[in-house]
Amino acid sequence: MNFHAIKAIYVLEMARTRRTLMQSIASPVISTSLYFVVFGSAIGSRIQEVEGVPYGSFIVPGLVMLSLLTESISNASFGIYFPKFTGTIYEILSAPVSSLEAVLGYVGAAATKSLILGTIMLLTASFFVPVRIAHPALMILFLILTAVSFSLFGFIIGIWADNFEKLQVIPLLVITPLVFLGGSFYSASMLPPFWQSVTLFNPVLYLVSGFRWSFYEISDVSVEVSLAMILLFLTACLLVVAWIFRTGYHIKK
Repeated sequence: MNFHAIKAIYVLEMARTRRTLMQSIASPVISTSLYFVVFGSAIGSRIQEVEGVPYGSFIVPGLVMLSLLTESISNASFGIYFPKFTGTIYEILSAPVSSLEAVLGYVGAAATKSLILGTIMLLTASFFVPVRIAHPALMILFLILTAVSFSLFGFIIGIWADNFEKLQVIPLLVITPLVFLGGSFYSASMLPPFWQSVTLFNPVLYLVSGFRWSFYEISDVSVEVSLAMILLFLTACLLVVAWIFRTGYHIKK
């Protein structure tokens, strides 16, 4: 294992974040604050509590998960696509760096940035509403698994994309709607029976539900099922990444 190569890629990606603090950190935090102003004040004044939890506090896990998913995908996809776009990917391919080491460097950096952002957002939320974490270890586990899984997913998107528009298609048209419809701002039990059944086909519901359980011990599905779903998604992403490097699909484009 070439740890120097992993460190070099990791440090390079983390340095890019430091150069774009406004875009990487400040922008998501400001967006989260606006969510609390709009949803917490406007809707929170009409919905006092959800399953015994104040509405402002109830939406905290959903907001963190929303940013975690989108930022993990964005960081990882741009991280691997930009070397393809500039042509520097050939330097990595010609260097004594294995596929596993490249993945560890890029995905590790993307997951780290997402975890830092998730932590900052939790701290930001605590200034607006009371936040209680009933199971800190489980909360951290969900954060890590989600960040790593969707960073791998973003890495796959970066390999697949051959222009900047494709980098945004799946995050904007697929992931964001799934998060909004996955119980981020409401409980699935508030929906009519038919739509409750439909919501169960939304994979993001299981992530948000399990993450929320680690805070308030309330969820739409059991925490065991939520963990199983995120592990299944992580395994699927690992298999796709392994196939990409075995076949060389689009890596040089």
